[in-house]
Amino acid sequence: MTNKVDFRTFLYLNHNQFIIYVAEILTNEKIYSEKLEIEENSKELKFSKLDEFLNINIFKIEKKLNNFIKDIYVILDSNEFHSIKLSIKKNNNGNLINSETLIHPLNDLKNLCQSNLQNKKIIHFLIEKYLIDNKFFTTLPENVNCNIFSLDTEFICLSKNLIENIEKILKKYHISLNQILNASYVKKFKDNTDNTIFTTASRIISGHNSNEVLLIGKINKKQGFFERFFNFFN
Repeated sequence: MTNKVDFRTFLYLNHNQFIIYVAEILTNEKIYSEKLEIEENSKELKFSKLDEFLNINIFKIEKKLNNFIKDIYVILDSNEFHSIKLSIKKNNNGNLINSETLIHPLNDLKNLCQSNLQNKKIIHFLIEKYLIDNKFFTTLPENVNCNIFSLDTEFICLSKNLIENIEKILKKYHISLNQILNASYVKKFKDNTDNTIFTTASRIISGHNSNEVLLIGKINKKQGFFERFFNFFN
């Protein structure tokens, strides 16, 4: 198969609905979409149903694209996400505070979070606010020198077992799990220009939230604010 178009594949999962969605990367134009409603009354993902759903649709998509699906972004709607909030305070000695200044304290926070996780993996790493010389900021200000700053952060984590179960299903179709996104987090950024949650997710993946620290070793063409500095491998 030859590469006809640059595309991105999403898989939306919750306990009562699966959606697979393929869109062109540059235009966000929908190429393929299919949905399965799960009638069974369950609060857990039905992996046997997911396997059947993918078995039906992967071949159809690859035939339509004349290309293989190599990886998938999973948007997961689940109550199994767990949030951890951590803060750090640093002396900056009157120097300029910028994204490079934050590399080490953010890395320290990530390591602290990981050391306290039991069978969980960090999915999103978010900076909630900055306290710079006793002044609060929601985003990192430009051209500011300070003596002391602190960061309030949030880590959104997920069970490794659940992630591995999703990966196991995808591997049957020779597809890797590119990234998991928390559906509730993605929905916070939906605006009037977004037709679907997948459009919103595309913006998040492309670095729309400047306060999200990149946690994967992949560099997108359009980099978010921190992507140039934080390529934290899981």
